[in-house]
Amino acid sequence: MSKKTDTVHWVYSSQDNQELAERYDVWAKEYEQDLLPENYTGPEPAVEVLLKYLSKEAKILDAGAGTGLVGQVLHQRGYGNLEAMDISAGMLEEARKKNVYIALHQGILGKPLALATDTFDGIVSVGTFTLGHAPSSGFDELIRITKPGGYIIFTIRPDYYQNSDFKDKQAALEAAGKWTLVEKGEPFANLPEAEPDIYLQVWAYKVC
Repeated sequence: MSKKTDTVHWVYSSQDNQELAERYDVWAKEYEQDLLPENYTGPEPAVEVLLKYLSKEAKILDAGAGTGLVGQVLHQRGYGNLEAMDISAGMLEEARKKNVYIALHQGILGKPLALATDTFDGIVSVGTFTLGHAPSSGFDELIRITKPGGYIIFTIRPDYYQNSDFKDKQAALEAAGKWTLVEKGEPFANLPEAEPDIYLQVWAYKVC
C-alpha cells in the first residue's frame, strides 16, 4: 500500500468531526499533489451539470470545498460569485490561495451552519457526502441556506447511496416538498488510476 493510499485511509478512518478536521489540516498542503497525478475527475462532471442550471452571476457555495478544486474549475468557466465552506481550516487556507472565492466559511455539514437562510442561488458539493464525512442530515441546512428555486448539486458513490440512509433521506426530502430531483448523472470513475472500481454519481435537485 502506497503512502498516498495510507493517507486517504487514515483520513477516512477518522472517528469524529474534530479528528476529521485535524487530519485534513495535516493533509492540506499535499492534498492536490497526492490526488491530481491520479487523474482526479471529481469537479468536472458536477460543474458540467451546474452549468445547465446556474448563470455566471449566481451566488454559489462550494460545500466541502477542500483546497478549492471545484471553485477553480468554476472560475475558469466564468463564475465569480463563489464562496467556500469546509470543516478544515487548513484546507480553506489552501483554497484561499487560489483567489477564486469571495468568502470562506469553516463549518460542519450535519450541524447548524452560521449562514443566513435563502442566501445562495446554488450549492455544489463534490466528494463530501461520503463514508466518514458529511451525513445525509447535512442536506437540511443546505436546503435552508439555498433560495427557493435554487439548486443543490452533489456527488455520492452509487454503492454508498444504496447501502446507507441517503436513499431514504433524499426521497423523504422530496416527498416533504423540500426539493425536486432534476437530474441524476451516469456513474463515473473519480480516481480512475488509483481506484478504478470506485464510482461517483452527480445528483441535482431544485429547492422548493
